[in-house]
Amino acid sequence: MAVVVEHASDQDFARLADPYRRELFAHCYRMLGSVHDAEDLVQETYLRAWKAYDRFEGRSSLRTWLHRIATTVCLTALDKRRRRPLPTGLGGPTAEPEGELADRPEVPWLEPVPDALVGVHDPGTVVEVRESVRLALVAALQYLQPRQRAVLILRDVLRFSAAEVAETLDTSVPAVNSLLQRAHAQLARVTPSEEKEKVSELLPAQRETLVRYVDAFESYDIPAITSLFTADAVFEMPPFAAWVRGGEHIGRLIAARCPASGAGDMALVPTAANGQPAFAVYLRGGDGLHRAFSIQVLDLSPRGGAVTHTAMFFDTTLFAHFGLPATLPPRG
Repeated sequence: MAVVVEHASDQDFARLADPYRRELFAHCYRMLGSVHDAEDLVQETYLRAWKAYDRFEGRSSLRTWLHRIATTVCLTALDKRRRRPLPTGLGGPTAEPEGELADRPEVPWLEPVPDALVGVHDPGTVVEVRESVRLALVAALQYLQPRQRAVLILRDVLRFSAAEVAETLDTSVPAVNSLLQRAHAQLARVTPSEEKEKVSELLPAQRETLVRYVDAFESYDIPAITSLFTADAVFEMPPFAAWVRGGEHIGRLIAARCPASGAGDMALVPTAANGQPAFAVYLRGGDGLHRAFSIQVLDLSPRGGAVTHTAMFFDTTLFAHFGLPATLPPRG
């Protein structure tokens, strides 16, 4: 017979459940690809858990029980939502970097997640968490059917047993194993092989690249910007559908379409997203103030440290999630 756990108060629930909040946020983010959605779904998870807490019998750990609720909440939400792509998931690169940019606000674009919200810096789990929220992986997860996505995350990231996943999804262990096999096959088709490498701390050459990156953008030095990218680097900018490949095309795109016109127009503030280096970009207005403009998330080559990918997100509502101000104080 199961032992019924006694629950003394709401304070007990908060004390026991709150330590899992960042882990649950990361889970919802992987499932939905959106910081905004993850925030709402974690709140719903805790509300459902609080209402049902007096019926929690302790047959599984509290962590497993909370993730079971969160997974159900996410799958319900995905019934009403389309997958969140990056521009690279919608077609090939443009051959005309100077061309008009097609704004696609109707597309529910993938969003970056601040490292602080998903516990990337937690000792002992930093490498695993960083790997599991990398932008390329979260983008690839969007190609999976929702139940495949749930199985892969629960089994491969959270290390649930097949039996636990089967109970969570109200299915059988063979069905779970079949879903996982199909998820692995699909992920292998859409994930670049280099994204499967383990992530380590930044190398000295990579750190030097980041310093040069800031200098090049803040001085609006197009040749210097161009030199930072590899020959097959990708630069994409949701909500614009067009993207470019290669350092030369990236430089031409920035020269033609960036609203900055000279040194000092852009200010870059270091941050971290998806376990990757990132920058908050501020653009100077006519009044001299630098205002929130975009969040850039970078991939760096382990060989030489050059930039292999930049995703530039123009949704300025993300700044608040990163704990960043809407404007910068005047620079001396």
